[in-house]
Amino acid sequence: MAPACPPEDSESKETLKNLTVRRGGSLTIPCFYDEKYKSKHKYWCKGQDWLLCKIVAYTNTSGRTSVTDHPTQNMFTVELKSLQDSDSGYYWCAVEITGGSDDKDYLYLTVSSDPAVSVMNSRVSGQEGGRISVQCFYSAEYKKEKSKWCRFKDKCFLGGRTTTSQNSAVLVVDYGKGSVSVEMRGLQKSDAGWYWFSAGDVGFTVHLTVTERPSSKITCIRNTVHIC
Repeated sequence: MAPACPPEDSESKETLKNLTVRRGGSLTIPCFYDEKYKSKHKYWCKGQDWLLCKIVAYTNTSGRTSVTDHPTQNMFTVELKSLQDSDSGYYWCAVEITGGSDDKDYLYLTVSSDPAVSVMNSRVSGQEGGRISVQCFYSAEYKKEKSKWCRFKDKCFLGGRTTTSQNSAVLVVDYGKGSVSVEMRGLQKSDAGWYWFSAGDVGFTVHLTVTERPSSKITCIRNTVHIC
């Protein structure tokens, strides 16, 4: 269920275990699960030791912490709002298994006034064939670390330009002053989903929505042709 993606080349795999967010801010975390767990209860749990983990929220709860299941995507999302320093710590994405050990995976969340990594917009949208741009930032202590743009459960892209299997292009430019620009061009519907930006082993999540390109329609009114 963990985020997946690697540092060796532009398209590889590694696991993101450390997330960071600004004090007072919000963060949404996608948790993936196996097809066979579609009908099971999901929950979000806090604690370094799994056996002593305290359940924070179950599926379909709302409030400062909300958990929403997306069975058609084999995932559930955990939305955290108005985060404070006391919210820092180990957390678990978990699926309740009756009569057996619950399926789970952990991550560590750091809440601070000056997060190691951040993004300008955590939710971006673009049209098919179009492009999107995401501005990402990292603190001075991470200036020697590799910056990556990763798709959950899929690939990571390092600096430079990479063509994806869907023929869209990903351009990651590190300006070397704590700022990274990520641009995706030639968007396809299949590019939609959850991504993260990271410097070293610390990251922040981003959701991409890709909408259909408006179709051209031709209408004739009193011998005048209008294309819209």
